[in-house]
Amino acid sequence: MSTVALGAPAPGPAADAVTRHVPQLVAEGFASRLFAKDPTLWGPEAVSESSVRLSWVGLGRTSRPLIGEVSALRDLLAEQGVDHVVLCGMGGSSLAPEVICASAGVDLTVLDSSQPDSVRAALADRLDRAVVVVSSKSGSTIETDSQRRAFKGAFTRAGIDPTRRIVIVTDPGSPLDKEARADGYRVINADPNVGGRYSALTAFGLVPSGLAGVDLEQLLDEAESVTDLLADDDEANPALRLGAAMAGTEPLRDKLVLVDDGSGMPGFADWAEQLIAESTGKDGTGVLPVVVGGKDDPEVSSPATDITVAWLVADLDGVGDDDQTVPTRTVPSRPAASEVSVSGSLGAQLLLWEVATVAAGRILGINPFDQPDVESAKKATRGLLDATDARPDPALFTDGAIEVRALGGDWLAGTTTVAGAVDSLLSQLDPGLGYISIMAYLDRLADAPLAQTRRTIADRTGVPTTFGWGPRFLHSTGQYHKGGPANGIYLQITTAPHEDLAIPGRTFTFGDFITAQAGGDAQVLADRGRPVLRLHLTDHDAGLVQLTHALGLPDA
Repeated sequence: MSTVALGAPAPGPAADAVTRHVPQLVAEGFASRLFAKDPTLWGPEAVSESSVRLSWVGLGRTSRPLIGEVSALRDLLAEQGVDHVVLCGMGGSSLAPEVICASAGVDLTVLDSSQPDSVRAALADRLDRAVVVVSSKSGSTIETDSQRRAFKGAFTRAGIDPTRRIVIVTDPGSPLDKEARADGYRVINADPNVGGRYSALTAFGLVPSGLAGVDLEQLLDEAESVTDLLADDDEANPALRLGAAMAGTEPLRDKLVLVDDGSGMPGFADWAEQLIAESTGKDGTGVLPVVVGGKDDPEVSSPATDITVAWLVADLDGVGDDDQTVPTRTVPSRPAASEVSVSGSLGAQLLLWEVATVAAGRILGINPFDQPDVESAKKATRGLLDATDARPDPALFTDGAIEVRALGGDWLAGTTTVAGAVDSLLSQLDPGLGYISIMAYLDRLADAPLAQTRRTIADRTGVPTTFGWGPRFLHSTGQYHKGGPANGIYLQITTAPHEDLAIPGRTFTFGDFITAQAGGDAQVLADRGRPVLRLHLTDHDAGLVQLTHALGLPDA
């Protein structure tokens, strides 16, 4: 029997929030109404959307038919020597399968980028043995459509029938559903009444994971076994307690630092990041998840009063159905710490954090199911793609192999170096309230060392710092950046690819596309008064070395 456990918060803001909000959630019957799919829980303005977004509460049971279907397909592919699984998807469609497969120790290649070098590497990797899962809820996601076109072309050039190697996962009746069926592709429909970031246990999470070798039955068993616990209107309900600790502190501690302390679920914090940020970051409020590398990161012991720390810990001996307590990780050097510890199996924790997030939405008074500011960035991107003669604004200056641009105010005057530009950006930060977001539109595998900049900047400033690979973060924390509190500053890093890559049937290339995505994202942020420093590497290799030196990192 699987379970989840939430340690009693240490005395302080999180514990006070639990005491203040959980009895009210229980009195309102929030948990039981949620599992009864009551769309009125988030107010009248959210009813139309929430009424078609609540099927995720029962996926531990309703997704069972997928087990046999996916298993049969995996066996068929194995008979043909096809054992390399590639997933083309964005946001929740990619992050959930990534953590599911990593936790199970099975291989899955996730392509959630339009960066030309990333796409080219995926196309060149074991194509003769590859099955490609193309996941798009709407069936119109440009990134996913572009990746699908690229793989279709690669299979065709290799003399492989793409209809035998590409599996489509989408909502019934979507444009992709109709086109793929007409062209003879295998299509598996997902539950249309589940939003993308809550879709871990739908076909979006289960098809690629099952094809890669994950035990889907166990995963669903884990989720189903805690359903009664999470649906119970009881003050011991760990999801209500977690939701209150996340969003009920007064004043609101709007940074949630996620620390993996041996959870055995690699990448879970990244999945939780997109769930929480996209669900809560709107209407000028929200909770910003900050994924850190470990317990020695500066945010963990920071005295800042806008931080709550969530420890993701391993299943512990003695934690069973009747004992929902795990040791609280306290940080003695930080007075009035606000923190919680969470333990449990993967399937159980996926459901726990989903319930906690929508409970946080009720406490914050927002609709946890929409993403209006993600759409604004998409619109800006489309506008740049349609303007075929559009060119980036001239750089304010060029330092070596890096062009420097600044948006969102006149705050870079007099600066002539990359290091000086970074200093100027950091000077725009309110150290008591804000955060720093580093947004890298590079190859997240080949350029992985660049992620160390998160720790370097956090050490330097003592301020919560996030790092996101573009364009994947546009489908997660991008919503919080634009819709949450206006207290962030943004460092955007782009590059000229080693080689551009055409998109079959499109008038723009992958290089054009990612350039438009970065430009659209920066422009929407600037339009909302957010300071954005854009550093463009005109030569990838030389620029990366220069940038790492300017930021105080070792050579890439």
